[in-house]
Amino acid sequence: MLELKAIRKSYGPIEVLHGVDLQVRAGEVHALLGENGAGKSTLMKIVSGIIQPSDGQIFIDGKSYSFANYDEAIAAGVGIVFQEFSLIPGLTAIENMFLARELRGRFGLLDRKAMRKRAQATLKRLEIDLPLDVPIARLSVAEQQFVEIAKALSLDARILVLDEPTATLTPSETEHLFKVMRELREAGVAIVFISHHLEEISEICDRITVLRDGEYVGSSEVADISTDRLVEMMVGRRIENSFPPKPAPDPAAPVVLEAVEVQLRRGGPVSGFQLRAGEILGFAGLVGSGRTETVLSILGEYGSARCKIQVDGKEMRLRSPADGLAHGIGLLPESRKEQGLITSFSILQNVSLNNYGKYRQAHWFIDFKKELASTQAAMDQVHVKAQGPRARVDTLSGGNQQKVVIARWLNHQMRVLIFDEPTRGIDVGAKAEIYQLMRAFTAQGYAIIMISSELPEVIGMADRVCVFRSGGIVATVEGDAITSEQIMTHATTGRVHHVA
Repeated sequence: MLELKAIRKSYGPIEVLHGVDLQVRAGEVHALLGENGAGKSTLMKIVSGIIQPSDGQIFIDGKSYSFANYDEAIAAGVGIVFQEFSLIPGLTAIENMFLARELRGRFGLLDRKAMRKRAQATLKRLEIDLPLDVPIARLSVAEQQFVEIAKALSLDARILVLDEPTATLTPSETEHLFKVMRELREAGVAIVFISHHLEEISEICDRITVLRDGEYVGSSEVADISTDRLVEMMVGRRIENSFPPKPAPDPAAPVVLEAVEVQLRRGGPVSGFQLRAGEILGFAGLVGSGRTETVLSILGEYGSARCKIQVDGKEMRLRSPADGLAHGIGLLPESRKEQGLITSFSILQNVSLNNYGKYRQAHWFIDFKKELASTQAAMDQVHVKAQGPRARVDTLSGGNQQKVVIARWLNHQMRVLIFDEPTRGIDVGAKAEIYQLMRAFTAQGYAIIMISSELPEVIGMADRVCVFRSGGIVATVEGDAITSEQIMTHATTGRVHHVA
């Protein structure tokens, strides 16, 4: 149904796609894989007419196309669901689905009844029930994701591109999405699926195509390729041990942060934990179990019924994340683009945020040479790949953006680092680098709290794991007890006890 031949794309003298080929059949889910910066999104923007290729050909059903814009691609049957939603928060699901192509009746007035009927029919086809008359901003992330898909299908898309659709979904929501994708596959829709979760590829995809550094590496039936070979194709090397070895626990290590009592809401469970220097403490549990809220409560950013903490053995109350910074606690938030970075700023500006006092001279003036040298040192420490400290953050890959956030807190001399979903939206090669950095930090005496929805990540990285359910910690597991079975049993049943 879709064939790309020798697609090239250049920005000035820099070529980012080097003659890429792709074939997607009707009625298949085709995985497009590669590290961040491999060219996947650029290629899909060419397919959907958002940008134009410098050279190459696009064929749909054997007919050659040259799209000048997105509307022309839509007319040819191409629909795309972007990683960053393209919905308008203040409009309803119906208004978003028919934006710029509203149905009109007599006298040019909006035919709201017809739009509602068609929207309901599309959602029924997807077996999705969601409110149609409330602003998109009031829907869950999963509901917004399905509105995006419904919008694409309402355009009669025969080729559907899904760019990281599961990045913010719970396991149950992901399973429902896969059910929808299987039904679309049965209906003959060609689906291009971009994901960094390799376990999803074997579950839902029929074939794969791998890109690396803007070049076509190869294609294969999913059943005919191993995960190790797939990773090697993506990164150009073998990643034998994604997770660095865990050091032996040090029972004499000082407790740098202790949550004596944390209660998120009245009547809810009361939690407590200790974080020691040189360890990674995992926070695991289902989405909505209270992991992030507990951390934000400790930092004074989230209202709680009770919050009693100690830093270095001294009881205190943090009233804001700024108080946390003053006591050496830095948060790498779940959404780095919205909460952790100003993407239109340079690396230099982002690393210096919250810390300009470090560069002050003559009371009011900034020592720019010192700022530049300090930023470059922080970038070197975490291996940020960029043209230099003045490169804009929005030109970096997801993995390098995450490293910029880490560099800021190292520059701020934090002692406790809280990683909330540290590798979300990051490719396998960058994940391994982040894991190595985290272990290097703990070897230097840093203490880390890692909140993660990925069980392999929790099991591979955490020295101890606090399991959350219904707003509180229900178990702490360590040593050989850190298994998926143990963690999921506590996360789903809520039996409270300590397992070692």
